[in-house]
Amino acid sequence: MSVKMLYILNVAEKVNNFSYSAMVAAQNLGIEFSIAGNWNYPNDAARKADEKKYGIKIYQVDFIRAPYDPRNYKAYRQIKAIVEQEKFDLIHCNTPIGGIIGRLAAKKCGVKKVIYQAHGFHFYKGAPFINRALFYPIEKHFAKYTDVLVTINNEDLEAAKAFKLKKGGKLRYVHGVGIDLSVYDGIAEQRDKKRAELGLGSDDVAVISVGELNKNKNNITIVQAMAEIKNKSLQYFLCGVGPEQEAIKSFAAEHGLTEKLHFLGYRNDIKELLSACDIFVMPSFREGLSRSLMEAMACGLPCVVSDIRGNTDLIQKGGGHLCSPPSSAEFADGIRACLSSDRKAMGAVNVQSVKKYDLGIVIAEWEKIYKDVL
Repeated sequence: MSVKMLYILNVAEKVNNFSYSAMVAAQNLGIEFSIAGNWNYPNDAARKADEKKYGIKIYQVDFIRAPYDPRNYKAYRQIKAIVEQEKFDLIHCNTPIGGIIGRLAAKKCGVKKVIYQAHGFHFYKGAPFINRALFYPIEKHFAKYTDVLVTINNEDLEAAKAFKLKKGGKLRYVHGVGIDLSVYDGIAEQRDKKRAELGLGSDDVAVISVGELNKNKNNITIVQAMAEIKNKSLQYFLCGVGPEQEAIKSFAAEHGLTEKLHFLGYRNDIKELLSACDIFVMPSFREGLSRSLMEAMACGLPCVVSDIRGNTDLIQKGGGHLCSPPSSAEFADGIRACLSSDRKAMGAVNVQSVKKYDLGIVIAEWEKIYKDVL
């Protein structure tokens, strides 16, 4: 009889890169892989198509992002029913709410082994006091129901050492969710074509960010930095949509930068856009281990990003600049430094640094964890 595993996440559009490395690792070991989440498939046929494509079962669970939302009791009952029906040998749960509900259901249903993967503790250094007050006790309490606790950045790894796991439990580190570096081979060859599509001239310096336009991503700090730099060659491309878009537009208009900002919305050509640009920026207040930053590194871009956990793991000396998230002055200095530096050399540092986060390495790390826990 094969081993059966349930992978629990939170909210997702569809099966994607978040779970891919774990899924492949499990299937390489002959583990029957199922996944549960609050999906946004357009219809049931699309969900079934992914089940067939990946050879897995996909379960809908009505998770609410906020851990203390009482509606998550419904999600708990749904997970519990799935576990009771399928008799899983292993649960691999992710994110605070998936981690809480997954471990509660595992305890109630007698699942033998439980892995919890933290993609970024909410009580990170510099977090509001309320974050530590709410989330630290949760993580500490549920650690005792955990056979393996996995972190993806060094700050979280150090924090997790204070937790007491289940008897015989282990703390492990993996290099994120993995990035398939092979797809970036030859990407630079598309640079000129994409720059032409974007209307960029030979003297233009294109700055780019990728991600939802929300308060955490803090994109307005880059616009403020541009207002300080006053360099006519700078063009800023924002990939993503979100509630802060109008505030960013208003600030740009007030400072005569409207023509310098380009809102690209949701895109499926991120690699090509990165290859067309010259500097990657990310002024986030919080990240776990940013995939968009790794993608920029793989495309050979110098990076000017927040001096926060995850980013400090990724950006090595010579690959970019780490800045205080609220400081437009520091980001302005970082961008200026890139303007006057050998950006190709900086990008080469990042191409080398990102190699240890390759998808094949992460799959191998998960194979070892699954073997050990089972």
